[in-house]
Amino acid sequence: MIVRIFYLFRKGSMKKTIIIILILAIIGTGIYFGVRFAQDNAAKNVVSNYQTITVSRGNLTAIVGATGTVRANQTALVSWQTSGQIDTIHYELGEKVSTDSILASLKKSSLSQNIILAEADLVTAKRNLDTLLNSTLAQAQAQANLANTTDALDKAETRRESKKYQRASQNTIDEAYANYIVAENNAKEWEKRYDNVDHLPEDDPMRAAAFAEWAAAKTLADRAKANWRYAQGLPDESEIEIADGNLALAQAQYNEALREWERLKDGPDPDDIAAAEARIAAIEATIDLINLRAPFDGTVTEIRSKTGDQIAPGTVSFRIDDLSGLLVDVEIPEIDINRLKTGMTARISFDAINGKEYEGIITQVAQVANITAGIVNFTVTLELTNADEFVLPGMTAAVNIVVSEIEDVLIIPNRAVRLREGQRVVYVLKPGEINPNPVNITIGSTSDLQSEILEGDVKEGDVIVLNPSIEFSPQGGPFGGGF
Repeated sequence: MIVRIFYLFRKGSMKKTIIIILILAIIGTGIYFGVRFAQDNAAKNVVSNYQTITVSRGNLTAIVGATGTVRANQTALVSWQTSGQIDTIHYELGEKVSTDSILASLKKSSLSQNIILAEADLVTAKRNLDTLLNSTLAQAQAQANLANTTDALDKAETRRESKKYQRASQNTIDEAYANYIVAENNAKEWEKRYDNVDHLPEDDPMRAAAFAEWAAAKTLADRAKANWRYAQGLPDESEIEIADGNLALAQAQYNEALREWERLKDGPDPDDIAAAEARIAAIEATIDLINLRAPFDGTVTEIRSKTGDQIAPGTVSFRIDDLSGLLVDVEIPEIDINRLKTGMTARISFDAINGKEYEGIITQVAQVANITAGIVNFTVTLELTNADEFVLPGMTAAVNIVVSEIEDVLIIPNRAVRLREGQRVVYVLKPGEINPNPVNITIGSTSDLQSEILEGDVKEGDVIVLNPSIEFSPQGGPFGGGF
């Protein structure tokens, strides 16, 4: 082309040359602006395909959601502990009862033998308690027994003490010696008398009588001599052992009598009174088995028996629920459990109660997980703080636990957050640019849909791309699939 133009110029055809140059310039300009137009259109198409939001400030409520079942604060299935026939049902379904209220009673004619005998035992037990509280006989007997054992102990001690010396006092020894001398002289006197008649035949009455008297006097003299010698001597070992045994026995009897007196001198023993009262209470409890009583304040929510029914031990006749406090148990995944604490509030709704929302508060967070089919959950218990008559045990509740509530913070949709090289980022589209720029951020509180930006080069009014192309979001997906 240049050679051709040069040739024409050489030929002197200047006019034609100028025309050709103008045509080429026009064509080049057209190509340039055509390319620019195409590029601008392409950029506009790229930008128009972006889904964007503008960063703003607002309020954020972070929640953890779950479903659970309503239950009463306390529930009891009330069963009989004896057999018989129901005589009276005292409450109807839905009525409120107080602790120990009689729910139903049995016919006396249908009672078991042990209850009938207990009524007789109760009379005896009450009489024994009355005797214990009001009679002074036991006290008087204890006092007399103490006096007797004291006297016996004194005598035993005296006898044992005497074993340390001669068997008898000197006076007793002298008296025994005198008795011996008298007896000995008497024996000698009769011996002389016998000698005077000794020459008579053996069958002579006088001789026989004299001999008998002499023999008797001799025996008395020998006995008196033995007593005198015994009184002069010391006790032998067997006498001391006997005295020790008698003393130990007397001491033990005295100690026992003293303890009994100490126990009774100020009136009946408190332990005896307590035992007697416990006996009465046990008998009364047996008799009261004819009545079925409410274990706590509550509402009759189920009646399984009616008048005339024959019941046996273990038969359940009533269900009592404490509806003053309704609870909801929910299962929380392990990923959320550490965000929850007792005292946190919740919003609770029911499919069975349209258009009404209730409030609750966490009262208990389980410390041990429930693992079912490899799924780890923790039981969290909430109490409804404004339950009404429409909320009933067994209803299914939708629970949204408020983890945190913050105001006037930078918030962005969760789907705008990506994970890039292990760091959470958002893609900011600056004015006049077609390619969004990744900006590192730090997330604070979060809800199901939104999150708080704590740190990062993002400000209110910035445009965030929700669907950056794959080349800008290599790991793709909200939060990189790992938020």
